[in-house]
Amino acid sequence: MYRSHTCGELRAEHIDLRVTISGWVQTVRDKGNLIWVDIRDRYGLTQVVGESETPEEVMNTLKSLGREFVVQIEGTVVARRDVNPNILTGAIEVKVDKVNVLNASLTPPFTIENDTDGGEELRAQYRYLDLRRNPVQEKLRLRNKVSLETRKYLDAQDFLDVETPVLIKSTPEGARDFVVPSRMNEGQFYALPQSPQTFKQLLMVSGFDRYYQIVKCFRDEDLRADRQPEFTQIDCEMAFVEQDDILNMFEGMIQHLFREVRGVELDDKFPRMPYSEAMERYGSDKPDIRFGMEFVDLNSVAKGKGFAIFDNAEQVLAINAEQCAVYTRKQLDKLTDWVKRPQIGAKGLIYLKCNEDGSFKSSVDKFYSQENLAEWAQQANAKAGDLLLVLSGDLDTVRKQMNELRLHMGDELGLRNPNVFKPLWVMDFPLLEWDDESGRFHAMHHPFTSPKPEDIHLIDTAPGKVRANAYDLAMNGVELGGGSIRIHNRELQSRMFDLLGFTKEEAEAQFGFLMSAFEYGAPPHGGLAFGLDRLVATMGGSESIRDYIAFPKNNSGRDVMIDAPSPLDNDQLNELGITLA
Repeated sequence: MYRSHTCGELRAEHIDLRVTISGWVQTVRDKGNLIWVDIRDRYGLTQVVGESETPEEVMNTLKSLGREFVVQIEGTVVARRDVNPNILTGAIEVKVDKVNVLNASLTPPFTIENDTDGGEELRAQYRYLDLRRNPVQEKLRLRNKVSLETRKYLDAQDFLDVETPVLIKSTPEGARDFVVPSRMNEGQFYALPQSPQTFKQLLMVSGFDRYYQIVKCFRDEDLRADRQPEFTQIDCEMAFVEQDDILNMFEGMIQHLFREVRGVELDDKFPRMPYSEAMERYGSDKPDIRFGMEFVDLNSVAKGKGFAIFDNAEQVLAINAEQCAVYTRKQLDKLTDWVKRPQIGAKGLIYLKCNEDGSFKSSVDKFYSQENLAEWAQQANAKAGDLLLVLSGDLDTVRKQMNELRLHMGDELGLRNPNVFKPLWVMDFPLLEWDDESGRFHAMHHPFTSPKPEDIHLIDTAPGKVRANAYDLAMNGVELGGGSIRIHNRELQSRMFDLLGFTKEEAEAQFGFLMSAFEYGAPPHGGLAFGLDRLVATMGGSESIRDYIAFPKNNSGRDVMIDAPSPLDNDQLNELGITLA
């Protein structure tokens, strides 16, 4: 038996008990005739002590220990001389009489402590060591609990966990596929699923009216803090439902998760907002509603005064940073430089200070009178001490830029508290979006999303105005999940493929199996998928999903620990019938 207790288990009630513990050496403090060693496992940390009456052989072994040695300690639990209130085992220590070195360790390349000295790339290279640190283990424990409580909730609601294939057919919609060559079918390829979309619809046709799966998905797209090439979805589908049935079901799930995992009670009813309103007020389809600073349209009061930058712009937008008129010129210049960065792309930033004496100070004073600037302030409901920040340009671009500036100001002013959670359903997305490069419409969500029934008559005459029967759940500026009511008859699905530029032959070759299934009594159905990684990171108050994944990849899609992806040798390529260009 390697251990009778874990390193986080012993308490004052165990005093005088003989125990065996095993773990990794955290620290060694050698005072000659007195030596303390902290032993760590994933449950906690226990201090063991060797002293003058400890056998000499044991003392010598204790003195030889280094960081991250794996050891087995036998001894008696005693009251600790200097109680440590910061750890659960702080009232006791183990008086050692036997020590067994199970494995020695090289000196680790960084300190395995809460506040490590290892950089991100180094820790990624030695991820198996980084995973020993408490903060990382806590994040994975959070992920485990979210997964467990998700299963509990869905099982209680009669959902059935069904696995779907990982080797599937490649389709050209959405992000790029990862493809897998088939040795037995030379020259042909599988794709890894971007989602189990068509399979869960087929399960609805099959009569499994409540399906879920915590499933690995794959997308070959550019990466950032909240994206990975492989990620995990809580994938769900329901039959004989309308939109409200789905929203109510998964509001309940999110409320359950926050209550059971974080001890947080969310609102009984999540607010809902049309996509068009979200874009108008926040410039984002996943707005952070923890704070105000909503967009203000200044077109009616800022244009036509001889300031060409505004006069030639499609849209002049402002946000009101309350009580920020105290910003210095240096701070405003810094903000201007921030919005000019290539990632944001603004040409400049205009400001308006609402002074305490009722006057106004702006970077465009020579174009606008005090009366003109007072109209700006009135339009933005700005009062003395407030600061208006103004951008202009074409509508879509300036909304994106102002959204970034709004979030930046929210961070700068401490308005985005990671322990405050504000969910929001964003509804009624456009069904289609036009792509100038390809000269055709693309599905904003996917080709199987149903149009809103009241908009179906517009499909042939004004397809760009058709709204989707779709919904996303946003929280704190993050899209946690999204879904839609699906098309469930062949005729409407065929019309959708026509709109997206598929020929009849292409639609049949790629999705004929699904359209055929619709001819055998497909029920009305819809669903939703949550990004598990994003959900857990949001619950943990983090913007990056990487620490919530045991073995993540970097921004280049590489696993630097195992050095993947890597080349194949010629024998493997020949066996697959592949020649590299």
